[in-house]
Amino acid sequence: MKKYTLFTACVMFLSMAFIAEPVLAGPGGQIASAIFDSTWGKVLLVVLFILFLPLIVMNSIKTKIAEKRASKDLAFMAVHSDHFDWFKLQQRVKSCFLRVHQGWQGGDLTDTSEWMTEWYWTNQQQVFLDKWKEQGLVNICDVQSVGSIRPLMLVHRNHDDGHRDSSVVVIVSAKMNDYLKDIKTGEIVEGSEEYKTVRTVWSFTLDNDEWKVSGIEQSNTIMQYIKMLDNLPPIQSTLTR
Repeated sequence: MKKYTLFTACVMFLSMAFIAEPVLAGPGGQIASAIFDSTWGKVLLVVLFILFLPLIVMNSIKTKIAEKRASKDLAFMAVHSDHFDWFKLQQRVKSCFLRVHQGWQGGDLTDTSEWMTEWYWTNQQQVFLDKWKEQGLVNICDVQSVGSIRPLMLVHRNHDDGHRDSSVVVIVSAKMNDYLKDIKTGEIVEGSEEYKTVRTVWSFTLDNDEWKVSGIEQSNTIMQYIKMLDNLPPIQSTLTR
């Protein structure tokens, strides 16, 4: 029984390590995993890919369906407000992504606070950046390029009040490096200097007529949002609420 439990735990750990891609530490506080950087790690990656291929394909299909719904919902709402125009929203997401990472690497989000909700800005500054600073550490997360930005979910609220507190969740892919290093010695404590393509899930809330960052999560949360769609009412019905 114990052997079976240990085996199951190992499989779950490895599957999570593979399916939840290496993610950035930066905004969100998670250091990119370097588990697959070695030769054996890359071999393990191939094995896991084959083992979990059916699950990967199924989740990819579900994600595409969710993206299609989000795109349709945004197009529908764009008729009622420019806030939901996908082209403009993409530009806003990219700007937030770059500015927040710049502030994060500098160890101070004060100058980028206007791009984030007050709660999220305070939470990230105190929970991660200030703590690392006290420990003599700094998180390097240099963005080389931003790839795709895809909508995952739109939640519309307060149609009669400027759509206040509406939220949109997007998947952002970017090529970047991500590591935690000792400020004095320059030693890498966690992560890797290697540039990798990573995906993260960014949530935005409409606050004072501006989309602001209200959450940054790992890519393994995508399926959680997809499950939430089952309880999300049709976008048309939100206009009368």
